[in-house]
Amino acid sequence: MGRFFLRHWTGAAVMTALLLWAVFYLPNSPSFAVFQLKRAIDSRNADAAAHYVDFETVVRHAGYEMIAGDRGSSGDPLSQMLGKGAVELLVKPTAGIVEGWARHEVETGAQEVQMPPVAVLGSMVMLHRSGDTAYTRFRDRKGRVWEINMARNSDGQWQVVEVKNIRQLLARLQPRESAPVQPPLTN
Repeated sequence: MGRFFLRHWTGAAVMTALLLWAVFYLPNSPSFAVFQLKRAIDSRNADAAAHYVDFETVVRHAGYEMIAGDRGSSGDPLSQMLGKGAVELLVKPTAGIVEGWARHEVETGAQEVQMPPVAVLGSMVMLHRSGDTAYTRFRDRKGRVWEINMARNSDGQWQVVEVKNIRQLLARLQPRESAPVQPPLTN
């Protein structure tokens, strides 16, 4: 056996390096967190999937993005301050609602939360890491651009903390056709 390693020392060194990388580095990487999130969604495990998303931070960033997008209509500082205050006030209840919706969608296997394997692989390849933050940007089949930011939480777990261009996601999740609301009949 020792003779085999002497002849093939380069291959053995490469295999040892790959093994060490897979054991020590990979489980603590944001790419592995994306992979684990996909596995949790595919197995309809809402509790496991929820560990990979910081719902409060995602909702906070979405609120700030929507306020920044509305600057054209009212750019005065008072409106911005009131808007940010409203976001901070409503972030916890809204995050609870979003988390409940996401858990339900994962448990029922809804199409809206499924992650295509090609998209997961592409996002993992295009993932840029800088210390305790990471981001990926990619274009889906329908031409929408997605930019997703991740960060480590206090426990060292990688979580999604921001989804940019949230308006396209909200437009996708809105009901396609809404029936007009009829006023109540008065006698």
